[in-house]
Amino acid sequence: MNSRERFISTINFKKTDRYPYFELGIWGQTYERWLKEGLKEEELAGDWFRGEPKFARLDRREFIRLNMGPLPGFYRVLEETDRYILYIDNWGEKRRSLKEGAERGTSLSMDTFLDFFVKDREDFLEMKKHFDPENPERYPQNWENLKEEWKNRDYPLYLTENCGFAGLYWNLRQMFGTEYLSYAFFDQPNLIHEILDFMVEFFMKVTERVLAEVEVDAFTFNEDFAYKTGPLISPKIYKEFFLPRHRRICDYLYSHGVKVIELDSDGNTEVLLPLIIEAGINCHWPLEAAAGMDAVKLRRIYGKDIAFIGGIDKRELAKDKKAIEEELKRKVLPLLETGGYIPAVDHTVPPEVSLENFIYYLNLKQKIAEGKF
Repeated sequence: MNSRERFISTINFKKTDRYPYFELGIWGQTYERWLKEGLKEEELAGDWFRGEPKFARLDRREFIRLNMGPLPGFYRVLEETDRYILYIDNWGEKRRSLKEGAERGTSLSMDTFLDFFVKDREDFLEMKKHFDPENPERYPQNWENLKEEWKNRDYPLYLTENCGFAGLYWNLRQMFGTEYLSYAFFDQPNLIHEILDFMVEFFMKVTERVLAEVEVDAFTFNEDFAYKTGPLISPKIYKEFFLPRHRRICDYLYSHGVKVIELDSDGNTEVLLPLIIEAGINCHWPLEAAAGMDAVKLRRIYGKDIAFIGGIDKRELAKDKKAIEEELKRKVLPLLETGGYIPAVDHTVPPEVSLENFIYYLNLKQKIAEGKF
């Protein structure tokens, strides 16, 4: 099987020669640690989602680079010191960023979010002006060449980059901020419905050309609407605001031949899973172990209603080889029997994980896939 066939068959619970080799990536500090531990920069460089770091021996994926954000964006610098930069990002979010390590991708902290663009309908109507789906800048300049390149591919192709469109909750959060959005579902429900309907129409209008001209395999809703003990929205909120829009987009994508529709969210999304399945989503990742997301348990509950990617506890990889073996035996072996599972670390790999341990994990995962464990 080639990578494309293997991926689609795995997610759809069909027999394969092995599961795909995917990983999400590593922290900047992990990158620096592994270089110090002997890995050459050319072996570590590249996009993990695309399978580019050579040492990891990952399967290739490709992502269509569509610009789905505000055009023009709102970016401008407000203030800069030796330590911080205060700026407005492309979505109109006011942020303070620590400069140390930022150029190398090894910043020691997330940005501090200070303010957001949308407070009411008037603000949304102003932002809406930046979401013209007909703007030619939304498509790559070399679009015709890319279409030819993808015609006879043997690897899966995703509609948009990871986080290229992000998701419906994600985009609302970028407009309002988490706290204000949480109130807006109750205080301004009509506005939230209006924005979501607009975002669905915008998504369809931008992507209709792609889907008419290219055979696309997969799409990801990046939502991140959960934390350690549960989702940031209730099942009631999901059912009212998100389920019908997720369902509409899923129906649209499936009607254009897309085979895999993923939901990406950190945290514990378990209480939302029945509704996520009802919406038509057929894969979920990264199954954060520290938040209690257990693929083996979820498989027992949901059977073949949804596939999984991820779930390997990054904390176990930081321990020793025995802990790594136990983690993979407990999760990968039973899910290998059911199918519908791609083992991967449950998010990006932190600097507590040594290069030696990570290579041991990769090798062991490959041995299991090839029946040599």
